[in-house]
Amino acid sequence: QVQMVESGGGLVQAGGSLRLSCAASGRTGNVFTMAWFRQAPGKAREYVASTNRMVGGTNYADSVEGRFTISVDNAKNSVYLQMNDVKSEDTAVYFCASKRSFTLGQTAYEYWGQGTQVTVSS
Repeated sequence: QVQMVESGGGLVQAGGSLRLSCAASGRTGNVFTMAWFRQAPGKAREYVASTNRMVGGTNYADSVEGRFTISVDNAKNSVYLQMNDVKSEDTAVYFCASKRSFTLGQTAYEYWGQGTQVTVSS
């Protein structure tokens, strides 16, 4: 099993920046792809970005491309989401996730964190 714990959420003004962190523990040696998702009130969970731990490839949802950056620190078994130029529509609970597959994108994640709230004020 792999445990995922997010941190770094909070209140940020529109146009500002925020960095989310997610630490993985347990059988992390089997995890190759890490990702961020989000869920706004009353909406379905939405894919944000993913990255491959070994080759460093990244993939982003159109809604965050150019504003958000996903990165990974293998020594710390952690994945990060740098959020720049945030907008009110970025308000959501953000979840990190991981899987044993190498495939980037939004499908088939096996391990999930509990989420961290991000609120963007206008």
